[in-house]
Amino acid sequence: MPVLLARLGIFSARHRLLIVGGWVLLLAALVGVLATGSSSSSAGASVPSSAATETLATVQQKFPDQAGSTGSADTLQLVLTTKDATSITTPAAAAKVAHVLADARSVAHVATVTDPLDAKTSFVSADKTTAVATLTFTGLTEDDRQTVYDDVVKVADQARADFQVEVGGQLVAEGAPGAGIGEIAGVLVAFVVLFLTFGSLLVAGANMLVALTGVGIGTLGILAYGSINPIQGTTLTLATMLGLAVGIDYSLFILTRFRAELREGRSVEAAIGRATGTAGTAVVFAGLTVIIALVALIVVRISFITEMGIAGAFGVLVAVLMSLTLLPVLMRSLGRRILPRRERDQTTAETPTAAAHTTHAPTTTSTPVTTGPHAHDDVSRAPDTGPGSFLQRWVNVIIARPVLAIVAAVIVLLIVAAPLLSMKTASNVPGGTDPTSTQRAAYTQVLDKFGGVQSPLLILLTGKDAGRTVDQVSNGFRGLGDVQSVVPGKVTATGDAALITVIPRGGPIDDSTKDLVHLIRDNIDTIPGVQLRVTGETAIGIDGDAALNAALIKYVIVIVVLAFLLLVLMFRSILVPLTATLGYLLSVGASFGASVAVFQWGWLDRLIPAPQGDPMLSILPIILVGVLFGLAMDYQMFLVSRIHEMHGKGFSPKEAIRRGFTTSAPVLVAAASIMAVVFGGFATSESAVAASIAFGLVVGVIADAFLVRTVIMPALLVLMGNAAWWFPAWLERILPNLDVEGHALDADTTATKSQLATTPPTPA
Repeated sequence: MPVLLARLGIFSARHRLLIVGGWVLLLAALVGVLATGSSSSSAGASVPSSAATETLATVQQKFPDQAGSTGSADTLQLVLTTKDATSITTPAAAAKVAHVLADARSVAHVATVTDPLDAKTSFVSADKTTAVATLTFTGLTEDDRQTVYDDVVKVADQARADFQVEVGGQLVAEGAPGAGIGEIAGVLVAFVVLFLTFGSLLVAGANMLVALTGVGIGTLGILAYGSINPIQGTTLTLATMLGLAVGIDYSLFILTRFRAELREGRSVEAAIGRATGTAGTAVVFAGLTVIIALVALIVVRISFITEMGIAGAFGVLVAVLMSLTLLPVLMRSLGRRILPRRERDQTTAETPTAAAHTTHAPTTTSTPVTTGPHAHDDVSRAPDTGPGSFLQRWVNVIIARPVLAIVAAVIVLLIVAAPLLSMKTASNVPGGTDPTSTQRAAYTQVLDKFGGVQSPLLILLTGKDAGRTVDQVSNGFRGLGDVQSVVPGKVTATGDAALITVIPRGGPIDDSTKDLVHLIRDNIDTIPGVQLRVTGETAIGIDGDAALNAALIKYVIVIVVLAFLLLVLMFRSILVPLTATLGYLLSVGASFGASVAVFQWGWLDRLIPAPQGDPMLSILPIILVGVLFGLAMDYQMFLVSRIHEMHGKGFSPKEAIRRGFTTSAPVLVAAASIMAVVFGGFATSESAVAASIAFGLVVGVIADAFLVRTVIMPALLVLMGNAAWWFPAWLERILPNLDVEGHALDADTTATKSQLATTPPTPA
C-alpha cells in the first residue's frame, strides 16, 4: 500500500489540472443530481418488527375503525386550568371557557373545536380544575402550518388573563436547525490550532481548504442521495461533523510529514511521494477503521441508524480521498513555500549520490522521521520550549511513576462515567424534546390530571372465547394499581377478537407503564382459549427502546472484537490490543456519563442551547460507540505504532516509549484538539440529537486522547516491558503484513528514483 499511495501522490502532483478537474466534474454531477431530484420529505425513523407492531397490524385488520382513531397530525389541544384551584365548571369560569373556544374557532383552517364542558365531549379532570379542548384543522398546507400554530398560541396568550393555558400537540414537524455561530466558531478555532501547529497561515489555509472542500462534496453527495431517497436531518449533521473533523486531521498528518521530508533535503515531488506513502498509509488505515465502525452499524438492523452510519462513512471516505489527491496538488503548488521563510533556501549537506546511500528509518504514522541527533517534527523541534518539551517532561513523569499515572487517570475517567449508572433512554420524548415549551407543559398537565390518556395501551384478545371473557379481563385490569381507567371493550361480530383500551397512570416512558406492558405479556396465555397481546404507540415505543438497547449490546460486542483483531493485525501483539480495547471502553463510559450529566441532568443548561432534562435518546449510545471506536483506534495507531518502531530498532522499553511518545504525541494532541473544537461547535446546536452526539464526541475524544492514549497506554507499556510485544510465532506467520510503517518504499525502484531526483528549491 505505501508504494501505491506514494505513486498516487506523485501522479496527483504531476497532473494537477486533471485531479482538480475530476473533483470539479464530480461536484457538478452531484449538483445536477440534487437539482433534478424530486424527493423533498424526510425519512421516518423505523425499528424492526416487534410484538407491538405485529399486534397493531392485527388490530387494524380486526377493528379498521380503531386504526384511524389513534390521533392526527392536524389537531391541537388547549389545556385550561383555573389559577386558584377552583372548579372550571362554575358559571363564571364556564363563560370564560366559552369565550376562549369562540376565539379558537375564528382561527383559519379550524374545522371543529370540542367543548370540554359539554356532557357529550366532556374532558374535565377529576378535581374539576382542568379542561381540555381539541382543535381539528382541515385544508392545511406546509406553508401555512406555522402561521396557524402561531395564531392558536396567540389565543392561548390572550386566555392567560383568566386561566393557565398551554397548547398541546404540534402542526409543524421539528426540523434540523441550520449551521449556527457555534459551528462557525469551531471551524475558526480549528484554524487557529492549525496555525499554532504549523506556524504558517499558508499551510493552515491549505489544510483547511482541503477539509472544507471534502465536506462540501460529501454533503452534496448525501443531499443528492436524499433528493432521490428521503433521509433524516441528523444523518447530514453526523456526516458533516465527522467529515470536517477527520478531514482537518488527515491533512494535518500528511502536511506534517511533507514538511519533514523537505527538511531532510528531498525534492518537492519526492517529499510528496514519501508523505503520501507513509503518512498517507496511516490515514488510509485510520479512515478505514472509522468507516468500518460506521458501516458496522448495519448489524443493528435499524434503518435510520444504518443510514446515519453509511452517510458518516461516506463523509470520511471523501476526506481520505481528498487528503490523498487534492492535498498533493496543493503541496506541489506551494512547494518549499510550505516551510517557514528562514528554511526555504536551506539545503542539506547531502548530495544526491549521498542521499542514495542514506538509510531513512521508516515511520509509522503521520509523525516525521527522526534521523541522527536532529528531530524534524514540526511540533516538537525545540529541545527546551514549546509543546514538545512539555510532552517530553510529561512522558518522563509517566515513565517514573506508571502506577500512579494509571490510577489517577482511571479514577478521573470513572468519576466522569459515574452518571452512566442512572442513564435512562427513550426512542422518543413524549410531549416534544423541549422541556420549556408550551407543548411539553400541556402534555405534562394532562398527564398529571388525567393519567396516561395521551398514551393508551390497546389490549387485543384473540381466540374462540375472546368475546365472552372481555368483561372479565377488563375488570382484572381495573384492579391493577398502575391502571388509571379502562375503556369498555369492542368485540368482533364473530366473537373471536376483542379490544380493550387501558389508560395507565404513568406516561409512556415511565417505569410503571413499562412494567404494566411486561405484566400483560407475561400473562399472555393465562386465560384458557384466549391470548392477550398489547399494542399502541406506547407499547411500540417501549419495544423500540428495547430493540435499540439490545442492538447496543450486540454492537459493543462486535466493536470490541473488531478493535482487538485490528490492533493484533497491526501491532503484532496480544497485550497491547487488549489494553487498548479496555482503554476504549473507559473513553466510551466517560462519554456516556458526561452526556447523561448534561442532557439528562441539565448540568450545562445555560451553556448549551439544546433542550436538556430529557431521557437520552436511544440512538445516542450506539452512534457514540461506533464513532469513538474509529477515533480511538486512530489515536492508538498514531501514538503506539511509533513506540513499536522504536522498540523494533532495539531500544529498551522505557527508551522506546520516551522516543516514540515525544515524536508522535504533539501531532496527536493537535489532532485531538482540532477534533474537540470542531465537535464542540456542533454541540452548540439547538437540535437535541446533533448537540448530544457532538458533546458526547467532545468528551470521548478528550478522554481518549489526553487520558487513555497519553497517560494510561504509555504507563501500561512501562509496566509490561518487553512482554507488551510478545506475539506467537505461528500467528506471525499466518497474518498479513499491512506495512503501515512504509518499509516497502525503501525497496521500490520507482520511489527510490524519485527520491534521488532532487530539484532546486522553489523560489519564495
